[in-house]
Amino acid sequence: MKLIRTEDAVGQVLCHDITQIIKGEKKGPVFKKGHIIQEEDIPVLLSVGKDNIYIWEKEEGILHENEAAEILCKMCISDHMTRSGVSEGKIEIRADCDGLLKINRAALKVVNGFGQMMIATVHGDFPVQKGDKLAGTRIIPLVIEEEKMRQVEKLIGEKPILQLKPFPGKKAGVVTTGNEVFYGRIEDTFTPVIEEKLKEYGGEVCAHDVLNDDHTKITESILKMIDDGADMVLCTGGMSVDPDDKTPLAIKNTGARIVSYGAPVLPGAMFLLAYYEKDGRKVPIMGLPGCVMYSKRTIFDLILPRAMADDEVTADELASLGEGGLCLSCMVCTFPNCGFGKGV
Repeated sequence: MKLIRTEDAVGQVLCHDITQIIKGEKKGPVFKKGHIIQEEDIPVLLSVGKDNIYIWEKEEGILHENEAAEILCKMCISDHMTRSGVSEGKIEIRADCDGLLKINRAALKVVNGFGQMMIATVHGDFPVQKGDKLAGTRIIPLVIEEEKMRQVEKLIGEKPILQLKPFPGKKAGVVTTGNEVFYGRIEDTFTPVIEEKLKEYGGEVCAHDVLNDDHTKITESILKMIDDGADMVLCTGGMSVDPDDKTPLAIKNTGARIVSYGAPVLPGAMFLLAYYEKDGRKVPIMGLPGCVMYSKRTIFDLILPRAMADDEVTADELASLGEGGLCLSCMVCTFPNCGFGKGV
């Protein structure tokens, strides 16, 4: 790479894209890398503020921004993703199907802390749709030492930074609890909400029991649904500390491993998450507080997509939801394109 006066650059080869910005009209390359500069190009280059310009002179061990962007892209991309071509040293990665985006945050931080290179992503552990933009990569200077790129490759290893886990279409058993519903005192308005949320990720209700506040019956119902092939069991109601609320006890009595009873999320503090493990299966069991029925977005919206993608949630991850765990109940809901659940 060599710096020369633009007016002396006729016949030389551009070593980077030249961007033109016209407010309200366009932003993009007016000349692309590799373009051989012509006499008539000089006024255009001067009009975009290029009194001096870099021309390409290949040096051993030095990578152009486009070559480096390819290396960064390779560090990120994995199955179920597509990539753009390289433009102005940048490559974009998009989802090739609906799914849950997972990010190796430690590796991403290594790259972005290494200097002279960057990868920007959308937030991990959230659902994305086919065609959604996931990440963009580029180096900061026009050229970079090849050895530096190889060093960061070695540090992060062979596992891609991004992973997209498709939604295979899960079947959920629903156990509706509460004397008020069982005896017909009120209508069950909870189950229709769950059905709609499952549909967002290609899921469906495969079994539904309505039971009174008898923890023994609730336990038996959960276990039968699992034995009959339910991929998860969702228990509605009975999650508070009232004496008639027996759902947490019923879930515990299944022998499931309780991850957490309670979460630092509003709405959804009385949420319970457990995993029932048997014969190689790991079935999520959730106790859903009443807010899931009447609030637009709750803790359930943060955990359900992960369950639908077979992505296990840990107690530490639940604890980390406190920062960003307050839904602001906006007049117009834009979730997941908002800060809810995005503390890390």
